[in-house]
Amino acid sequence: MRLLIWCSAVWMTLASFASAGEPVVVELFTSQGCSSCPPADKIVAELSERDDIIALALHVDYWDYIGWKDEFADPAHTIRQRGYSRAAGKRSIYTPQVVVGGVDHVVGSNPMKLLDTIAAHRAQIKPAQVSLGRDGDRVSVSIRASGTMPSGDAVVQVATVTPMATVDIRRGENAGRTLKYHNIVRKLVEIGEWNGRGTYRASVKVPDGVRVVVLVQSSTSGPILGAAQIR
Repeated sequence: MRLLIWCSAVWMTLASFASAGEPVVVELFTSQGCSSCPPADKIVAELSERDDIIALALHVDYWDYIGWKDEFADPAHTIRQRGYSRAAGKRSIYTPQVVVGGVDHVVGSNPMKLLDTIAAHRAQIKPAQVSLGRDGDRVSVSIRASGTMPSGDAVVQVATVTPMATVDIRRGENAGRTLKYHNIVRKLVEIGEWNGRGTYRASVKVPDGVRVVVLVQSSTSGPILGAAQIR
């Protein structure tokens, strides 16, 4: 009960600082086989409906061996998490772990620390402005500099996202539980690089109605320079 009250206070505080501007990207590395992950999954559920935050659930595969294979797990997500760990000078990875803005690492089940980290990122001006448009199964991408871009080419990535899914867990640490997952990344692919000059334009084919997120990042494990989503 104390955790529920605490979380409610967190979401009320989040609502108080929401404002227009570039969204903050929150990546949760999670697994259906992790008994510590459901509280963090619920946090993503709350954040996933916000326009000022892009919350992404990236399911990893390294807990599959304990008895339950996560149907959303992708080895590429584990590789991405390891990249963040190396960039931060850390030797290990874990779940639930949140990476905010491609830079800051937070234990996913610590809502107050996550709140403080998100607030700090909201105060930062992102140097890349991303605009998206949808026409049937095509999503148009437009990126331009809105501040000083770092040296070197930025990586442009597109994620296709399942808004929500319910899973009956039959084995492993969460056996017997029915859990809901939100903003599940099904595929994250690099579509190009951008040197920060002029306007970057691209068109991506995705299934009609699928949620799409575009990330502009200094590298695949570096700071996120800009982002946008289209529901």
